Amino acid sequence: MTRARTRLDYTSWGRVVRVPHEVVIPGFLDELPACVHAGQKTPLLAVGMRRSYGDSVINNGNLLIDMTGLDRLMAFDDTTGVLRCEAGATIDEILQVTVPRGWFLPTTPGTRFVTLGGAVANDVHGKNHHRVGSMGCSVRSLTLLRTDTGPQRLYPGDPLFHATIGGLGLTGVIADVELALTPIGSAFLDVERIPYGNIGEFFSIARESTDGFEHTVSWIDCANGGHALGRGIFQRANWCHDGVLEPHRGKGGLAMPFDLPARTLNSTTIRLFNTLYNRLQQCGPHIQRTHYAPFFYPLDSIRNWNRMYGATGLYQYQCVIPMASARHVVEDLVRVIAASGAGSFLAVLKTFGSLSAGGYLSFPMEGATLALDFANRGAETLHLMARLDQIVAEAGGRLYAAKDGRMPAPMFQSGYPDWTRMQELKDPATSSDFWRRVSY
Repeated sequence: MTRARTRLDYTSWGRVVRVPHEVVIPGFLDELPACVHAGQKTPLLAVGMRRSYGDSVINNGNLLIDMTGLDRLMAFDDTTGVLRCEAGATIDEILQVTVPRGWFLPTTPGTRFVTLGGAVANDVHGKNHHRVGSMGCSVRSLTLLRTDTGPQRLYPGDPLFHATIGGLGLTGVIADVELALTPIGSAFLDVERIPYGNIGEFFSIARESTDGFEHTVSWIDCANGGHALGRGIFQRANWCHDGVLEPHRGKGGLAMPFDLPARTLNSTTIRLFNTLYNRLQQCGPHIQRTHYAPFFYPLDSIRNWNRMYGATGLYQYQCVIPMASARHVVEDLVRVIAASGAGSFLAVLKTFGSLSAGGYLSFPMEGATLALDFANRGAETLHLMARLDQIVAEAGGRLYAAKDGRMPAPMFQSGYPDWTRMQELKDPATSSDFWRRVSY
């Protein structure tokens, strides 16, 4: 049954802001219309596991519909790979069912602790965008509940469908999703690690890996400048075909039990970690048979790893740069980050292909994307990200709304020229702190 409204302080994964909400948690789909109807009196927003870093899952003082109670797999055809789920089902739960039957999600973000509805609403991408695009490319249909109409079944080609894919929950509440999975011959991948010395080498390896490898990604050292600027470890992988269809185990590894003290993450510790990590990754065999869990979800091995950034939280900064200027722009970004002494343990650099789900607010475009975390140091951190914004904007790039917690409205609007089409199709009763910040 639906839990009564409770006033709770909710936060996002970045933990920079913690604010009160009225929260309702439906337990069955037939309870969802009443929850949505409540939005006619109070601005509402549907949320899942709240793994977005910034304020796209925050609706300060208003209503949140927590969808995690709607987590049932409604239908699965293990001959065609077509799956229909309630929107609150997580990737963690889905893979436990589908992997033993030889099916995997076409693409997956860097954590399995996200709901399917959240993955669609953020049009998440993975390590194989150059092959399959983003999550929205595999969605066959979805059910949307709005405050101004009855339930609607949406399909590709419908403008409201494309506003909902990547639409941050602003077109209404996604009740269920049908998508096409991809067949796999194993739960393991052959993963090759290739050290590279600079950003130019990264782009060379990425180009030569596009045709022969389904999954490509790299760790990049953003803490060291000079001759080591942009060094990293490139990983490329394909599925094995040994028939070992063993799903992951458990709900994650050891938990981070407390917030680390302020300034534990500083320029010295981050630089030392990056140097050590670079050396360790070059040890041992360069091709390893690896289970999908540590390859796709390395940080899921530490529950609540965001506490490593301290009680003041963290910002994640993820941008995408058009391919024509990507090499030189990424060099400029890394140079600024290294000089600042900020940065993260595990910065990621990878490339996107040309496939698009057609979402009006979808983040991926053909080019290169750089993502890393910054501990929240107040004005110091905001100033650094503003400098990065200028570089990204001048290159015609954009920032990822699922990771953002402070993007200026002009940068959002220039980066997402279809935002006005989204605004026209938005449910009049839905809102978020993010949307109020970037739209006017």
